[in-house]
Amino acid sequence: MKSKFMMTESASASESTIDSSIYLTRWLKRVLLSFSLLLSSVVMQSCGIYSFTGTTLSPDIKTVTVNNFTLATAGGPANLPLTFNEKLKEYYQRYTNLKVLPSNGDLVLEGNITGYDLLAVAPTASDQAGVNRLQITVLARFYNNKDESKNFEQSFSFYQDFPQNQTLSQNESRLVPKILDQIVLDIFNKTAADW
Repeated sequence: MKSKFMMTESASASESTIDSSIYLTRWLKRVLLSFSLLLSSVVMQSCGIYSFTGTTLSPDIKTVTVNNFTLATAGGPANLPLTFNEKLKEYYQRYTNLKVLPSNGDLVLEGNITGYDLLAVAPTASDQAGVNRLQITVLARFYNNKDESKNFEQSFSFYQDFPQNQTLSQNESRLVPKILDQIVLDIFNKTAADW
């Protein structure tokens, strides 16, 4: 009889420990959730204008216009300005809520492709280039019709290297999109993310 009573008492103690453990776990989850919500609201308020895409655009900016960039340099594919314009428009459509307008946007971008240069870099002992570099430069003019203090004119440039024993025509279709993607990202960060 005594051992049966001890087993019942032991089972009760075990159930009591499990109940308090469940209660403690639930209480900790509630505290952590409350703390997370409080921390999130403090961070959001201290950052001012914020978006999860990284943009710092004012809420009154609703539209963007990308005027045609022109080719102002010798060399480069004939469709380079068109490709660049489309990449720029697509990036704004994908990563902001701005509507792309053909004219009179709250934000306006325009400019020229001012450089399409093939450079020999990394000289070797025999005074030959170790690699070739394709570098593209874009002069961008940005107008913020809601805040003229944000207006700027700036050159953006990026490059990609390829082996010395290969020609530009062998690499152009692979390198140009990568270079343009980086220039678009740099322009976007300067205009929409204020970096």
